[in-house]
Order: sequence, then C-alpha cells, then structure tokens
Amino acid sequence: MRREGLAALSGVLLILSFPKFGHPVVAWVALVPLLVALDGATGGRAARLGYVTGAVSAVGLLYWTAFVVFQYGGGIPGVVAVAITLALCFAFAVFPLLFGWGMGRLLAAFGPRGLLGAPFVWVATEFMRAHTFFKFPWCLLGYSQQPLAPVIQIASVTAVYGVSFLLVASSSLLALALAAPRDRRAALSGLVALVAIALGYGAWALGRPIHETGRITVGLVQGGIRQEDKWLPENAWSNVGRHLELTREAARRGARLVVWPESAVPFLYDEQPALAEQLRRLVREGALYLYFGNDDREPGRIFVGAKLLDPQGDVTARYRKIHLVPFGEYVPMQALFTLGGRVAAKVVQEVSDFSPGTEAVTGEVAGHRIGGYICYEAIFPGLVRRFADEGAELLVNVTNDAWYGETSAPYQHLAMAAFRAVENRRYMVRAANTGITAVVDPWGRILEPTKLFDRTVLVREVPFVAETSFYTRHGDLFAQACSAITLALVGATFTRRRAVGGPIV
Repeated sequence: MRREGLAALSGVLLILSFPKFGHPVVAWVALVPLLVALDGATGGRAARLGYVTGAVSAVGLLYWTAFVVFQYGGGIPGVVAVAITLALCFAFAVFPLLFGWGMGRLLAAFGPRGLLGAPFVWVATEFMRAHTFFKFPWCLLGYSQQPLAPVIQIASVTAVYGVSFLLVASSSLLALALAAPRDRRAALSGLVALVAIALGYGAWALGRPIHETGRITVGLVQGGIRQEDKWLPENAWSNVGRHLELTREAARRGARLVVWPESAVPFLYDEQPALAEQLRRLVREGALYLYFGNDDREPGRIFVGAKLLDPQGDVTARYRKIHLVPFGEYVPMQALFTLGGRVAAKVVQEVSDFSPGTEAVTGEVAGHRIGGYICYEAIFPGLVRRFADEGAELLVNVTNDAWYGETSAPYQHLAMAAFRAVENRRYMVRAANTGITAVVDPWGRILEPTKLFDRTVLVREVPFVAETSFYTRHGDLFAQACSAITLALVGATFTRRRAVGGPIV
C-alpha cells in the first residue's frame, strides 16, 4: 500500500495549499508524492492512485458542503448530508483519476522523463473540470497562490491555468530529480529557471503602471444577515431597511456607486411597487448609482439576477446569471436524480429551479462601463472575461456566502474571485451578504477585506481601467494548447514501446 499512501499524502498536501488552514508554498511540492507513486504503476492502478489523491483532497477542500446540506437542506439528516458530500467528493476525484491514468501511460512509454508531461496533463484535466460534468472548477491548483502576488501575474496571459502549470511543473521536476540521477542537475536547473522566469515576469507586471480612465468612489454594503434569517417574511422589510441605512452612510462618505450583495432584496423589484419606490427615492436623494442583486421573472421562468439603477431611478441594466450552481439553483441530469428513491427526491425538492441567462450585460456608470456577475460565476475565467471583452472598465461581483458559515469556503471563494482581476487587469469590487466584502486591484491584491458576519459598509475610491490583457483579448489559448499537447502525448503512448527502467518505488 506504499503507493496508495503516497497518493493520499499528495491529497493532504493539496488541502494544506489552500485557505483557511493551509499555506500557498505547500502547493509547490504537493504532487511530488503522487508522481513518485505513479512511476511503475500502469492502467487501472495508475488511475486509482490519481483517484485517491483527488478523493482525499476533495474531502478536505469541500467538507463545508456537508454543513450547507445539513443546515439548509430542509431537515436532511446529518448522516445523509455527509453521504451527499462524499458523493460530490468522489465525483470531484474523477479528474485527478484521469491525470493518474494519463501519467501512468507517459511514464510507461517514456520513462522518468514522462514526468515532464505532468503540467500539460494537469491543466488539461482542470480545463475539462471547468467545461464538463457539473462544471465545478472549485479550488483549481493555481488558486492556492493568490496571496503571492508575484507568482500569479502570469494569469493575465494564461488565466489561472498558467499558475497551475507552474506548480505542477515544480512537482514534476522535483520528482524527476528523484527518479533519474543523471537528469537531476538539469531538472533542478530547470526548476530554478522556471521560477525565475515566473517571478521576473511578476515583478515586471507589478511595477508596470495601469492606465486609468477615471475614478469613482464605491460603497460596498455588507448587511451581515444570516442565511436562516434572510427569507423570514417577518424580517423582509427590516432587512431592506438595513441596506437602506448602510447605503445612506456610504453616500455621506462620498460614494457614488453603491453595490448590494446577491439576493439583497427579498422581493422582486418589478412586482413590489413599494420597494421600487424606496429604491428610486434613495438613488435620487443621494445622486447614486445602485447595483443590487434581485431576481427576474417571466412566464414560466425565473432568473437569478442583478439590476443597475441610475441617479434618476431608472433601471439601465439587467443581468441574468449565466452559470447556475448545480444542485443549488438547478439540478443537472434531473431525471437521474429523481429516480434514486426518497433521499434523492427530497434533495431535489430543496433545490430552486432557475433558468440560465445568456448575455454578459454591462451597464453605464458615470460614463464608464461596469460588468457585474453573481456569486459562483466568479470562479469561471472565461465567463468573467466576456464582461471585460464587452468593454467593462470595472468588475462587480455580488455574492451571498452566508450559506458557508465560518468554514473555509468564504476564504476559498474570495481567493478564486481575485484571479478575475488579474486575468483582465481590472479592479474588482465585491459585495458579500455576510462577507468577505473587498476591493481587489488589477494585480490580485485584496484590499480592506471585511470580517465575516460584520454589519458594515466599505467605501473606497476605485479606478476605471480600459486597457485589455492578453487573456481578455485571446481567451483560453494556453489551456487549449495544453489540452492539445496532452492528447498528442497520450496518443503517442499507444504506438511507443514501453520504456526500459525501474520504478522509483
């Protein structure tokens, strides 16, 4: 079981790479044990080793889903909540399984030097995770580096996938140094060169000025309303009142654009005249722009949404959430999950059935374009890129992380969201119902983060930026190239004779 133990160790190291319990430096060596274990393992065993790493890491990174299901699942027993979480973790592990299988083939065909293919294969599986299955790219490896600003600047070219590539390359070169003594000096020299290039680019990017097209003072409202209190009918108007009060405070402190979080208003704006009138009066009195989370309805369909009010009280932009949360806002493969007996049916009954939007809508604020997206959408590089590509000079993220309590999830979510600012070289403002509310600069540095469950308003002057990054202009070329190289490498293993040489372990 030595190989399985090494694979499990990689899973533990991946957990310890992420907030709130880990440190980003761990990610640089996290996959070394798995890669060592894979040498000499082929076929089903190589796949199994990858699966062990994926399952262990998923339990540590996604444990908070059991809390969400138990707390807000409508009476689902704790043991069922844990079972649902484990099922999610086992599904999550399919992608490391593919990595293990692919690396097993490369090592069998090319010997230890097949380790050099690891960063390409890993990025290909991450890209698949964002575009297939449940589309759940939570905690891609590169996100672990958010606190290290020099390391993450390559994301403006490659998106988060380039940072993942760098980390896996580090592990693969270290594993190669262990596996092939003759290549040790070259492997370690390559690692030093790789890190030097990444940090050199990072230092250059951090020292390069960003051309501003203007500035605006933004007020980010954090109502601090717990999820169990949010939708109680008797609290509805008092919750609105809390947001109104904090908005007036922001206006007194000079805010011209005020952002409320996702689902801040417990009524549909279009169907509640009393609410609409209050908000129109609010923006007129304060000469404010107000961006707020609020759903939309049309015959037979309801959308998770957000709206922009101008200082005259007119709705000038409506956005409908494009990427819905699986099992939270829609049920993927619904027929399958309604055939599984009472438990599956009960879980489905607790899920809202929203329809997805289709357009990356931008709005105008003081002569500049802003692009707002909602909650879970912040973990999709390609989606947020669409707003910048449509001319948004400021990114706005509204979210409700109250579901997660004080688990790791709010910290993970913010770290992932911060990458969207780096990728598109934009400031991003983020309003979260219970935190973490923050401003993120174009280099991914989190400015003035609030504390969880505080009732507060963050007011800060924020620049507009119009210049575009390579990633904004060209999209996921890097991840697509890694995927193509992976297919070529794995394809070559079907025609190449097995490499001669013993395993590492």
